Amino acid sequence: MSTYILGIESSCDDTSAAVICDGCLKSNVIASQQVHEAYGGVVPELASRAHQQNILPVVSEALRRAGIDKNQLSAIAFTRGPGLLGSLLVGTSFAKGMAIGLDIPLIDVNHLHAHVLSHFVKKEKNDKTPEFPFMCLLISGGNSQIVLAKSPYEMEIVGKTIDDAAGEAFDKCAKVLGLPYPGGPHIDRLAATGNPTAFKFSKPHIVGLDYSFSGLKTSFLYTLRDNLKKDPDFINKNIADLAASLQKTIIDILLDKLAKALDAYPVGDVAIGGGVSANSGVRNAVEEFCRKRGVTPWIPERAFTTDNAAMVATAGYFKYLSNQFCDLSLPPYSRVTM
Repeated sequence: MSTYILGIESSCDDTSAAVICDGCLKSNVIASQQVHEAYGGVVPELASRAHQQNILPVVSEALRRAGIDKNQLSAIAFTRGPGLLGSLLVGTSFAKGMAIGLDIPLIDVNHLHAHVLSHFVKKEKNDKTPEFPFMCLLISGGNSQIVLAKSPYEMEIVGKTIDDAAGEAFDKCAKVLGLPYPGGPHIDRLAATGNPTAFKFSKPHIVGLDYSFSGLKTSFLYTLRDNLKKDPDFINKNIADLAASLQKTIIDILLDKLAKALDAYPVGDVAIGGGVSANSGVRNAVEEFCRKRGVTPWIPERAFTTDNAAMVATAGYFKYLSNQFCDLSLPPYSRVTM
């Protein structure tokens, strides 16, 4: 009998449901929320209300696309945290209610683990995946971490940001440039036609493998302030070069620490994950970095870089195979390490 896992993701502003069968992806449905663009960031209350509206149709559509009935499900995996508590409550409550109604096991998934395991989302049985242990550069709007993945269940954070995340640096600098939210994709687009060495921005000097991006944001802001005094049209004239230089600086900071992590923890495979791993400059730079280091790069499909239930279902499938189920009394959590 086949094993069907339903995955539910509601950690931020995307409502997503996915179905995998014996480890292979059968459906992955995502409902995004456009309402936050007007506010320049995610509004938690609006996000949770939208999840309430979206979750039932999204789950129904995932089951329909997978071609199965809910009674065929073997277990339900859901994102328990970290994330926005109101949003997580919607997904957690729905998953618990459905598991009770179907009398099937419930599997809680760490959102960050799921991003690392997004490289194990398979469309075919023979799809290749990284070999444990491998290093994962996990970069998003809320997290910047270097993770040593020892197994699907054991992951160690060897480096992390001490202030802002890489994605936050992209978005906040984009906002100062007058670009819409989320700003990361707009920076990526503009950088493609800009000169990455046109401007120099501050890079942190943090001991060890941890990151810092607050100084970069301040340096970027001061560059704009000083040049706007001389030329009020400075941003419009130089926006592509500013975007390219910002992107290059963030990439340099990320790869400098990744290189040190590989020196300390030699592995043969290096992966990237999280929303910032959709950035074209990051993807190209990591591939080139890995080529020079003689390690195998793992670059995820863009569909699996942002929050999605396929990675949640995949992480849940690993836990299902080892009978790692959770109790219905467990609450969601907003913050956690690994």
